[in-house]
Amino acid sequence: MTEDDTAPDRTADDPVERLLRSARNEAVDDSFHVTGVMMQYYEVCKRELWFASRHLEIDRDNAAVVRGTQVDDSAYEDERRNISVDGTIAIDVLEDGRVMEVKPSSSLVEPAKLQLLYYLWYLDRVVGVDRDGVLAHPTERKREDVELTDANVDRVENAIRGIHDVVTSDSPPPAEEKPFCDSCAYHDFCWSC
Repeated sequence: MTEDDTAPDRTADDPVERLLRSARNEAVDDSFHVTGVMMQYYEVCKRELWFASRHLEIDRDNAAVVRGTQVDDSAYEDERRNISVDGTIAIDVLEDGRVMEVKPSSSLVEPAKLQLLYYLWYLDRVVGVDRDGVLAHPTERKREDVELTDANVDRVENAIRGIHDVVTSDSPPPAEEKPFCDSCAYHDFCWSC
């Protein structure tokens, strides 16, 4: 395999290029888009991503969903802005010019970090705004600075391609037992299919 074989696909059919064209309103007929939640689901469970892409509603009474909503409603209440950009990303808080993503716990830190990295990538690539980020877990009093490095750009763009593969598939990925399945809002639906 040559170095060119491992280079990212930059053709017109590349999901990253399609997403950018669509976000910039350069492609009228392309509806491919990615949200921050899709990034998180991609990292946590591709089956969950597939269900969500089909608009299958989650169990809003699920304990994990309720807890996340409570933290969302109460943490950084005075600073919270809930800034929506293009209906694609929803920034929880802007703090000293940095984008802050608030999560109830650090148990799924990598999915939360990928979501925040996507927000930073989107702001940079689509809006033309360069920002750093902060991942905050207020109930644990933890914070982590997050930067959009070249390696993180690659991580985000590879996830966009992976998300495209999952959501355009005719069937969901197979169920895979994970440590957090019992607390998932799709648990009963997922394991009954």
